[in-house]
Order: sequence, then C-alpha cells, then structure tokens
Amino acid sequence: MSWSGQPPDLKKYLKKRLNVKLNANCLVVGTLRGFDQFMNLVIDNTVEVNGNEKNEIGMVVIRGNSVMTIEALEPVARPQ
Repeated sequence: MSWSGQPPDLKKYLKKRLNVKLNANCLVVGTLRGFDQFMNLVIDNTVEVNGNEKNEIGMVVIRGNSVMTIEALEPVARPQ
C-alpha cells in the first residue's frame, strides 16, 4: 500500500472525540491530541470498549499500522 508521500489529513480531527477501531477487533474512544506522517495517533482520555465493558486507560499512543477505521463523534469543520 502506497501513501504517495502525503501525510494523513487529520488536522480537522484534532481536539475531537473519536472512535478508533484497531485490528484484533479492539475499539477505543478518546480525544485526538496529535498524529504524525505514519498515522501514529496520540489519544487522550482513552476508554477501551469491549462489549459492555469499559476500561479507562488515559493517554495512549496508537501505532498507525494498527488503525482500521477512525470515526468522529463530534461535528468536524469541512475544508474550504
């Protein structure tokens, strides 16, 4: 898979609450604080969701190649 040298355009998601689905069917919810060109994410106030169980895990760094999907839980400004 080639990214053509372009960093991910996640600026509009900064400081927004996100659902991040990871491989191995893991889901975390938290606030995006930062990211890099490899789509490594820094998520704050993170909660791991496993069925009805919720585990608060604080601030985490998620490696980009573990990310399957990202869903915004708050309105995001459209690019102009």
